[in-house]
Amino acid sequence: MTRRLAEVAKKVGVSEATVSRVLNGKPGVSEATRQSVLSALDVLGYERPTQLRGERARLVGLVLPELQNPIFPAFAEVIGGALAQLGLTPVLCTQTKGGVSEADYVELLLQQQVSGVVFAGGLFAQQDAPHDHYRRLAARNIPVVLVNAAIDHLGFPGVSCDDAVAVQQAWRHLASLGHERIGLVLGPGDHVPSARKLAAAREAAGGALPDEHVARAMFSIEGGHAAAAKLIDRGVTGFICASDPLALGVVRAARRKGLDVPSRISVVGYDDSALMNCTEPPLTTVRQPIESMGRAVVELLNAQIGGSAVPTEELLFEPELVVRGSTAQAPRD
Repeated sequence: MTRRLAEVAKKVGVSEATVSRVLNGKPGVSEATRQSVLSALDVLGYERPTQLRGERARLVGLVLPELQNPIFPAFAEVIGGALAQLGLTPVLCTQTKGGVSEADYVELLLQQQVSGVVFAGGLFAQQDAPHDHYRRLAARNIPVVLVNAAIDHLGFPGVSCDDAVAVQQAWRHLASLGHERIGLVLGPGDHVPSARKLAAAREAAGGALPDEHVARAMFSIEGGHAAAAKLIDRGVTGFICASDPLALGVVRAARRKGLDVPSRISVVGYDDSALMNCTEPPLTTVRQPIESMGRAVVELLNAQIGGSAVPTEELLFEPELVVRGSTAQAPRD
């Protein structure tokens, strides 16, 4: 007990006597200090006293599908920083192949009595994926916010980058450079953001986007490479991709075929994730406004934690086309 008091007191920066008063439910401690002590208990792995277990911890689950795509660590940094300013501690839950599933993470977070959960990418964006764990969160009235294009029936508030505007910007850019054979490299067929991008591309093309100019891939450089190889053989010269790693895969596929980027093949990515200005050539991409999106996510979550109702309509944020060296005039021949 003495060791626990000392560790918690050191973590919070208060006296052991203050920690003792919180644990025993005694008065004379501010609400902010009390919450900090309870959060420290959770973070250090100590069980709360029985009389305090009914309260939710000041922990927030931050569930990410991966860390290889730099956009997800970027979201984690922004959201985690904003949570910390509110006295909330983010618990990072990252899926790995063959590792802990999204549903398993939800179960662990429920056991920790978290105050809320943020999903930044995940199964909520796939129509055909299992969604029972989201329903469990809803049944327990756990505050949840979803980042980037959820399926319709979940009923959670969401914050998204406007996929339609992103594709319109990319399409107009490639068309202005003279590209007539524009192709798309997208995620799986049940992926909602990819479906939105495809619909926007069809509209931008005036209905003249051939199915053979659309390829599906897993979100990775390897997936982009495999998809682009087929489209290049079909004569596509301008590529719009659903992520920056997919775009880098397109660049690699072009080079493997002996085609220069951008003089023969132009490529537009999506996200403007870290180091895309350092690639060779620097990648033209559509930037997600991560800072403003992240702050909106935390505001929505904190409002729910405080007992306020929030709109379930999706908040759409405007992207920005960042033109660099991977796009150029279409080849003449």
